[in-house]
Amino acid sequence: MRIALDPHMYHAQLSVPEELRRAADLGYRWLELSPRADWFFWHRYPKADRSMVAEARKAAAGTGVGFASLVPVFDWSSPDEQERQAQVRNWRRLLQIASDLDCTTVNSELSGDPNDARRSEHAFYRSMEELAPDFERLGITLNLEAHPYDFSETNDDAVQIVRGLDLPWVGYVWCAPHAFHLSSSDGTDVERMLRYAAPKLRHVHLADCWNHRSGVGNRYILNPPGVDARIHQHNEIGTGDVPWDSVFGTLRDLSFDGIATVCVFGWEDDADDIHRRMLDRVTTELGAST
Repeated sequence: MRIALDPHMYHAQLSVPEELRRAADLGYRWLELSPRADWFFWHRYPKADRSMVAEARKAAAGTGVGFASLVPVFDWSSPDEQERQAQVRNWRRLLQIASDLDCTTVNSELSGDPNDARRSEHAFYRSMEELAPDFERLGITLNLEAHPYDFSETNDDAVQIVRGLDLPWVGYVWCAPHAFHLSSSDGTDVERMLRYAAPKLRHVHLADCWNHRSGVGNRYILNPPGVDARIHQHNEIGTGDVPWDSVFGTLRDLSFDGIATVCVFGWEDDADDIHRRMLDRVTTELGAST
């Protein structure tokens, strides 16, 4: 199993080579590079050039920290055909960057529009048909998650969408800080969700969050009432409502051996200590990174 660091909390201060060095200082052996404007950003064409890739490769070799995955977010499920085609072009460039970094795994979101879910699903499968030869030619595997406000937002439906592709190199990401959006009940059924996903489960994201359904739906107050939005956090384990004994116990029972990414956001003032504590906890619960 690979325990990876999402360096999101360092993006504003550090370059990617510096993030690799910081990850090494914190004890991580793997980095999961999330969107940042100078490399690849949400729904925009990737900006990293060959010199940036070369510098990152040099830093990876020097630190011993590899790229476990890249995390592009491109709206390849857009019902708007012109937008969908542009996002497929973005994907092709991103896959070349991943290959140049010797990164053999990419994980991403389903994207699309939850208010136009059927046409978004059609667009997603169309994009996958166009991109499958690129993934296969470059030898890159893909892990997909259902993100809040994607066209598919629940665990079981997203697993079915991945299964429907019937491609051995496409797996599923289960994201703990999205647990209360992924659940079709009250969010406490994490064991059931993980077991349902098990045949396709290749990747987990680990951070805590509060249950937005608690307090008769008033744990968070959004204005105006009924606004079309989704709220969640990526907090340190132990500062939310995710039932971690069930999460880790189930992953151990499933002999999970994929990628486990520490992805805490929004606490930059304590980032180093949070990442050290998270690494200790995940290593204790799931074993050492390989």
